[in-house]
Amino acid sequence: MLDTAATAKIQSVLSALNRALSNRDLDAALELFSRECYWRDLLAFTWNIKTVEGKAEIREMLDSCIDEVRPADWSVDDAEPATQADGITEGFIQFDTAAASGYGYVRLKDGLIWTLLTTMHQLKGHEEPQGSSRPLGAKHGDRQGEPSWAEERETELAELGVTTQPYVLIIGGGQGGIALAARLRQHGVSTLIVEKNERPGDSWRKRYKSLCLHDPVWYDHLPYIKFPDNWPVFSPKDKIGDWLEMYARVMELNFWGSTRAECASYDPETQTWTVVVDHRGEQITLQPKQLVLATGMSAKPNVPELPGQNRFRGLQQHSSEHAGPEEMQGKKVVVIGSNNSSHDICAALAEHGVDVTMVQRSSTHISRSESLMKHALGPLYSEQALADGITTEKADLLFASIPYAIMADFQKPIFDTIREEDAEFYRELEDAGFMLDFGPDDSGLFMKYLRRASGYYIDVGASQLIIDGKIKLESGVQVTALTEDSVVLSNNTELPADVVIYATGYGSMNGWAADLISQQVADKVGKVWGLGSDTPKDPGPWEGEQRNMWKPTQQEGLWFHGGNLAQSRHYSHYLALQLKARMEGIPTPVYGLQQTHHLS
Repeated sequence: MLDTAATAKIQSVLSALNRALSNRDLDAALELFSRECYWRDLLAFTWNIKTVEGKAEIREMLDSCIDEVRPADWSVDDAEPATQADGITEGFIQFDTAAASGYGYVRLKDGLIWTLLTTMHQLKGHEEPQGSSRPLGAKHGDRQGEPSWAEERETELAELGVTTQPYVLIIGGGQGGIALAARLRQHGVSTLIVEKNERPGDSWRKRYKSLCLHDPVWYDHLPYIKFPDNWPVFSPKDKIGDWLEMYARVMELNFWGSTRAECASYDPETQTWTVVVDHRGEQITLQPKQLVLATGMSAKPNVPELPGQNRFRGLQQHSSEHAGPEEMQGKKVVVIGSNNSSHDICAALAEHGVDVTMVQRSSTHISRSESLMKHALGPLYSEQALADGITTEKADLLFASIPYAIMADFQKPIFDTIREEDAEFYRELEDAGFMLDFGPDDSGLFMKYLRRASGYYIDVGASQLIIDGKIKLESGVQVTALTEDSVVLSNNTELPADVVIYATGYGSMNGWAADLISQQVADKVGKVWGLGSDTPKDPGPWEGEQRNMWKPTQQEGLWFHGGNLAQSRHYSHYLALQLKARMEGIPTPVYGLQQTHHLS
């Protein structure tokens, strides 16, 4: 049964907000917000991904943006029931701006706005051709005799990047680049992906044999085409690789495999990039207007420099180079690191009877996959969520509606419950010597991911192998050196080793900008990822959004895209809208362009 009282309460506030903003009466608008308040905007007001916190920041944002935005027609989405519980009234909302239709979510506390999410849904006059406005496809009537779809596609593939230039060049053909290219294709934005691997999906196929997604299928859909109902809950890497290849083909993406971007430069006068690529041995110069680095959070390997590395007689490799346990039989393997990749690699080695030792240098957060599904992801991404009417798109908006400033408060009770229910599991891990944590404020896995994209493992079996001693463990130590045949630890232990695997993570994405463009541009942009939470590996000051992701950067025409599959899916929508608007010459005055506080 619909909660009509909740709907009426929200509509009353929205109507008052509509009047105040239409009259440019900021005082009246601010009276509708509670003392503690947050407004998260995805393009609709700021042409940015920006959260303003508190009435003073909201006033400043509105004062700067309202004349250009001209918001109007605020209303509750009647198709989505509003709810009220525990003193909070919340629901989906709709509104319009001069440039776009908008959608969002609001939470009221004591009848006033506590959190407000506003997102750009569609650009007016440039809506995506789908549903009732989908293209005809066939050539009927007097159009018979024109080039067929196949002929038009063949011409496009032959000409793009050769005789015609793409408006957007995406470097990186993993799930991020492919998802964005699919969005841009639907918007009619000429786009080319260049990828060093031969085929779409190879970035998954070429990883270690045991790799699979640790997030469930409901969380991982790509835009437009969802995984079928019989798809496994946790996708093996090669299955994902095949899906990406199929997806790129049926979504008609322009994909250049076996292509390495060698160098790039930007001309501010022509607002054009010059990018030199090696395409299957041929050097080609591309000149896009917009350059997107979709190289991912896991593409710039971080390998520590250690005394003795040049003396070590065995094999050294980063986790990204590790193919699997097949060539490791009879060898002693030391894996440095204790996060997802380390656990996956150690588990596969142990299950193949390989003598493997994990070196844990600092504490790690562990969550059992089943517990995450039940308490963290399940309410939004699961069969039950779908049965409750929560589609993937609604789930994405509900998650996005929680400002990062208070997300830890939402997450902490979830992980308190997990810690209580899995107390015996955690006790056994600690008895095995494993160092555990739940984050600096006990907010668990998702906040660690958002702050630093490291420091955790979603357990799909490796933890039991540690508990049982099948994966040996050295914890609370640092690696001080390598000898010809061993790894030396800070407690003076020497681990005999034939193979050393560095599961030591990845560097900031702006490292790719340094390699491709220049160190000056990388420094101008600054660190990519993190919120400025002033927690380990996420230095302050507080920024309130992911640094430099999916939004304008200090370098004109340069964008960063990536994250997990869910983030690539959700934020590709907003990045595509920004690029489409620029192609169409729609004014995009950016409010709150992120400042640079950290170089890497």
